[in-house]
Amino acid sequence: MRTLAITQNITVDGSIEILGDWFDPQGQGGADNSDLLDELHRQDEGADGFLVGRRTFEDLRGYWPQLADDPTGVADYLDRVQKYVVSATVTDPQWQNTTIIASDPIGRIRALKEQPGRDIVTTGSITLCHALIEAGLVDEYRLFVYPVVQGRGRRLFPDGFEVPRLTLLDAKAFRNGITYSRYAVQGRSPDDA
Repeated sequence: MRTLAITQNITVDGSIEILGDWFDPQGQGGADNSDLLDELHRQDEGADGFLVGRRTFEDLRGYWPQLADDPTGVADYLDRVQKYVVSATVTDPQWQNTTIIASDPIGRIRALKEQPGRDIVTTGSITLCHALIEAGLVDEYRLFVYPVVQGRGRRLFPDGFEVPRLTLLDAKAFRNGITYSRYAVQGRSPDDA
């Protein structure tokens, strides 16, 4: 079964909703960020599915394909990866390699996980992430923690949701102060110890 991983940029105080200027997608390509960019590319190589909600999809589609020169390589990855968009309103994705999931998203995503392939990664898409978490479909959490406190904003986990124990699979610190932690939901990941 394929791994479904939620990958999020998150503040020290746990916000994944970007309400300030703490996250700059192009800033990932700077000289001080080469180690962070290497990690992002390593993860991209292990994934052949990219799952997002409508709002995140529209934000990505309005930004990355428009870049004439992208030193991060993110635009190239997003162009070639198979994208799955959960939306009842988008009918024409206007982006190559995109499949719309308009009905029964939980059932369709469960079926995607059972197909052969590499990791399926979701990012942003707070409402979708909450639905995936509550449905028990998430195998891993991959968190890039930014050294800022936003003081507000929506969180990764739905209010009142508990995970009794996560297993730390990997942790790194990058030169720019961002840290990375990869956790498996116990009993869900092949790497689970």
